[in-house]
Amino acid sequence: MAGYEFLDDKGTFRLSNPDLTSYLYFPIANESGVMSSVTPTLGGDCKMGQNTFLLAPVSSEDLHNNKSSRNFWCNVKGKGIWSATGRSAKQEAVLFSKEKEDTVLEAGMMWHKIKRVSKEYGITSEITSFVPYTKDTVELMIVTLKNSGAEPVTFTPTAAIPIYGRSADNIRDHRHVTSLLHRVEVTKEGVILNPTLTFDERGHQKNSVVYGVFGAAMEGEKPIGFYPVAEDFIGEGGNFENPKAVQDDDIPYMTEGFKIDGYEAFGGIRFTENTLAVNEEAAYVIILGFGTSKENLEETVKPFLSINFCKKALEETMAYWRKKLNITYKTGKKDFDSWMQWVNFQPILRRIYGCSFLPHHDYGKGGRGWRDLWQDCLALLLMNPSGVQEMLFDNFAGVRVDGSNATIIGTKQGEFIADRNNITRVWMDHGMWPFLTTYLYIMQSGDINLLLKENTYFKDPQAVRGEEKDDLWKPADGNLLRTSLGEEYRGSLLEHMLIQHLTAFYDVGEHNHIRLRGADWNDALDMAKDRGESVAFTFMYGANLEQMAELLLTLDVLGTHKLLLLKEIALLLSDNPELYDSPVKKQELLFDYCRKCKHTVSGDKLQVSCKELADNLKNKAAWIKNHIRKTEWITDKDGYSWFNSYYDNNGRAVEGDNAKGVRMMLTGQVFAIMSHTADEEQVKDIMSAADAYLYDESIGGYKLNTDFHELKTDLGRMFGFAYGSKENGAVFSHMAVMYANALYQRNFVPEGYKVINSLYRHLCDFSKSRIYPGIPEYVGDNGRGLYHYLTGSASWLLLTVLNEMFGIKGELGGLKLEPKLLLEQFDKDKQASVEFIFADRKLKVAYHNKNSKEYGAYQIGSIAIDGNQSDCDKNHWVINRNILDNLDSNNLHLITVELL
Repeated sequence: MAGYEFLDDKGTFRLSNPDLTSYLYFPIANESGVMSSVTPTLGGDCKMGQNTFLLAPVSSEDLHNNKSSRNFWCNVKGKGIWSATGRSAKQEAVLFSKEKEDTVLEAGMMWHKIKRVSKEYGITSEITSFVPYTKDTVELMIVTLKNSGAEPVTFTPTAAIPIYGRSADNIRDHRHVTSLLHRVEVTKEGVILNPTLTFDERGHQKNSVVYGVFGAAMEGEKPIGFYPVAEDFIGEGGNFENPKAVQDDDIPYMTEGFKIDGYEAFGGIRFTENTLAVNEEAAYVIILGFGTSKENLEETVKPFLSINFCKKALEETMAYWRKKLNITYKTGKKDFDSWMQWVNFQPILRRIYGCSFLPHHDYGKGGRGWRDLWQDCLALLLMNPSGVQEMLFDNFAGVRVDGSNATIIGTKQGEFIADRNNITRVWMDHGMWPFLTTYLYIMQSGDINLLLKENTYFKDPQAVRGEEKDDLWKPADGNLLRTSLGEEYRGSLLEHMLIQHLTAFYDVGEHNHIRLRGADWNDALDMAKDRGESVAFTFMYGANLEQMAELLLTLDVLGTHKLLLLKEIALLLSDNPELYDSPVKKQELLFDYCRKCKHTVSGDKLQVSCKELADNLKNKAAWIKNHIRKTEWITDKDGYSWFNSYYDNNGRAVEGDNAKGVRMMLTGQVFAIMSHTADEEQVKDIMSAADAYLYDESIGGYKLNTDFHELKTDLGRMFGFAYGSKENGAVFSHMAVMYANALYQRNFVPEGYKVINSLYRHLCDFSKSRIYPGIPEYVGDNGRGLYHYLTGSASWLLLTVLNEMFGIKGELGGLKLEPKLLLEQFDKDKQASVEFIFADRKLKVAYHNKNSKEYGAYQIGSIAIDGNQSDCDKNHWVINRNILDNLDSNNLHLITVELL
């Protein structure tokens, strides 16, 4: 199986015969809400949300089971019907024979082009699919047909697009009944569906979305007729891959003004018969559109009925998304540089699609979760820093005063909604991500005063970290925390993060680690809410407390010596080793605090010294690290050592020797290293154990865990998954990349590179991974990449490559250069470079390794900006912010770094 090849340094790639690989799909979308997926044969779907699917929703198995697709038929005179997308019964019957048609895919960010060559019919089709980057709510297909035979060819073209036009819920819930709501109308250019009502989880409502499929030929030629009803188009006994209307002139098409109610709608568009001379071409455009009314939809579609306009829109769309990708790499690994463009693009995709709306991501109602808000911001900070401060600030409005947070995110930035299903679930890791992201922002921007800005807190009936309900709260009270006087309460962002970390510090189980509750980062560890504990994320809460203390000391140096904090927080600031050692006393203190804040807060503030608060947090951080070091370091019978990551719902340590085999989980090791809890020798021991128990080169590297050989209902549903899939022992990209990041942070550079390179080499080998460029959620036991595109691992890989591998870091607004490139990553000219945005300036850092030294042997000798030697801190190689601010913001500036 041949793999894909990159055509440029922007990630554009080509793949031959993609239709011979199952489960392939490609995203095309815009920021106005259109979200589509396209397969090599133009299957997939198109929607604007859970309740507005224009094409019927598809899961991964539907990609090969479903006959419904975007199709374009040619009834070739003297030869019969042929599908320009390959979706005919005849073409599929010869897919694995020598009669198979040659296909070639070319694709880039948000555009997809498939070329199909039919020797039998003498036609070559080229179909380009994209969604304009503008506010237009349409998906476009530009269909070009060329006579590639030896004699003239005459054919009658017909576009064939089934219009679903309702909620995903209706696939099984009243599929037929909801078709009775359909009101279908034929216009000059297309078929419009305007349902009367919607039936979905929101109840029966008047419909507010109009759907349509439209078409035009070259030079503005309009269609000659339409097939607006699915059952009429396929004919009795027919189907979408063998439709009767395409081959039987006795089935009449409809014309403008035709209306019909109560049937499955269909965008069948008949064009006039065409004859092409040898090498002559004909072009058509098919438009799938959404509108708020018939008039609005027709107005939206009107410009796109010109093929030239569509081609221009394609060029502008390509340029728009390329401009969004403002981080580019140039190393000795050109394919890696191009592949990383797709990794850079994936956080953009997740902001558009959320965690749903691609075939493998067939869960939820759309949108993103709490963790996604913060992890996607990591990529934004690096790719598009402007506007991030406002986004970060708004996100803090989702924090509750008990340290938990809202779990339903609204469509607007900073909008959080009470759970309409009244489901209480607390993820214990949620409190640590806001600080991690905010810390990166402050390091990048130097904007430490963001910590002092005040925001509201989220309020709903969930209280006491999910243990109790606030029976006094009513929906009419709204979702803002109030004081006992009914006033809206606001606290600094630092206060928000303090509450998140201090409540977690006291929320411990019997082994004095933070309780697992509903789950942590690993959502599938969801069956240990009573006695489960997450040592893994206790590491990170400790590390965050330490870094928070450093920021407090920086504030003090800069002149902010005292802070005002909510009076009730005084309880959480208890600093007593005897208290820390007692899980029972810690829980009692926590519940005392939470119940004081259960319905309202006093609104009173207490004054706290930054220095004293920093000491308090450092003491808590030190206690966490020392406690874990004393209690969780394990050595198995074969002499391998690592940290235990979890306790199950029976209060038992999860990892180590077991009668059913050695049990090891990668998560705890990652955070032990990243938090600096593991010392240098322990890091080496952890790496040895991970190599022995978790590394499998044949599937991309480091697995998430060993095989427990047990269902283990006292820990999580993950153990019900087949071993080697998803959270149970797959190569889970997110944690593998974080493992690499942790190793780089601790200067275990060859080992960190091994993690990334193992994963990359597997994923870019199409014969093994069977996915387009980019990083998936995980690699299954058969080597296939799964749950592509919408994964937080992309943000972490971007962060790791730029911040750690290339050493491009912020330090309170200054630019710190700390390269960790291996010799093999430099090109033939002994250079490696990266372009990026920092301090609102376009910068290119070029490392010159003129002596061809390996990492560890070279060091920075000098730094020049635009050819002028930089007066920077030569101990830490930090370019001060004022130097960067004085650079012209319109030009690209070259920072040359000589390595000696």
